[in-house]
Amino acid sequence: MNAPLPSSQRSERLLLRRPAEADLDFLIDLFSRGELVAHRPDPVPDTAQQSAARLTRDIGHWDKHGFGRWAVEADGKLIGFGGVAVSADFDGLNLSYHLHPAAWGHGYATELVMEALRTAFGPLRADRVVGLVRPANPASRRVLEKCGFAFEKEVMLRGAPTILLALAHPGKANISGPAA
Repeated sequence: MNAPLPSSQRSERLLLRRPAEADLDFLIDLFSRGELVAHRPDPVPDTAQQSAARLTRDIGHWDKHGFGRWAVEADGKLIGFGGVAVSADFDGLNLSYHLHPAAWGHGYATELVMEALRTAFGPLRADRVVGLVRPANPASRRVLEKCGFAFEKEVMLRGAPTILLALAHPGKANISGPAA
């Protein structure tokens, strides 16, 4: 990974910015929603303390690495969080996102993933990006596959089966695994 990213950048419709403490109320609301946590092995909404810890981790990742998950805005309104982060468990940057249910179905997830990939393979010079999806969340899997990710393997993550999809840098060797 190279130089830190700017604190914000734009895609066609989204403002992607470094998360801030002021985002906490939105994050607490986001992760208290049953439809957002429904794909977890234990679909229990986060407590306010768990959401605060999540935000602290995201801000800390930016402090340590100079990049991380963005706070995602559309039309001047916060709609979610997502981007790439260093993975301690898997080879490559880990792409993840969580958008408010009111933002589902507008193509924002695809736009966010594509911008995250441009950033990962551009300024961050990543060789590979992975995405982890629960089998019960086919919509997220479709977004990743639409953006070029391919199934690599099933893994156990926090005690539950999880699908690992991966995408190699376009100029690097292909990922192993069956063709999508």
